[in-house]
Amino acid sequence: MALTFYYGSGSPFAWKVWLALEHKGIAYDLKLLSFDKGDTKAPAFRAINPRGLVPTIVDDGFALWESGVILEYLEEKYPQKPLLPKETRARATVRRLATEINDYVKEASNALAELVLYGDKPATKEELADAHQKMLDALAPFEAAFVGPYLAGELSIADFTMFPFVRMLKRIEDRKPGQGLPDDRLPPKLRAWKGAIEKLPYYEKTTPPHWKG
Repeated sequence: MALTFYYGSGSPFAWKVWLALEHKGIAYDLKLLSFDKGDTKAPAFRAINPRGLVPTIVDDGFALWESGVILEYLEEKYPQKPLLPKETRARATVRRLATEINDYVKEASNALAELVLYGDKPATKEELADAHQKMLDALAPFEAAFVGPYLAGELSIADFTMFPFVRMLKRIEDRKPGQGLPDDRLPPKLRAWKGAIEKLPYYEKTTPPHWKG
């Protein structure tokens, strides 16, 4: 029986799980939920995940949510094409990177999106400059510690955790030219890293549907 994957278009947390499912070649049934239509709050979905959040998976009757935990579960249940190194310290490093991304990069990326896309009034030049700098500051430690070709060497959960927040910067720029952070403003190693992720064979398939228009 295929795993069921509940997804919301544009959710960075759902996107990283989708990338992992594709990378590992896990069979899944994609259930696209609409935020605008309130699908995640519907009783049928709340019966699966009482918090009403995506991503959620149901694997052979076992429901699980929280994206980081889902990635760990997939790694243990489906060990093919691993996304965590075998060596203890290397595994700890990948987990640390993923935690730092959620603590710092997510905050800066979300703050810029909130300012530009969802604010009640247009952002001032000063506000934009401050938000841009905070994002670049959040990325700087990853640039300095970059191993290559991916964040920690081999492709890992850290890469799938980071990518949606970095890709959001271009999404902001596409919608509000001059207010996001185009690729040429990213640190050079991370700019090349972003290009490498976008060359993965399943990147296009997992791109949020409403971003393709």
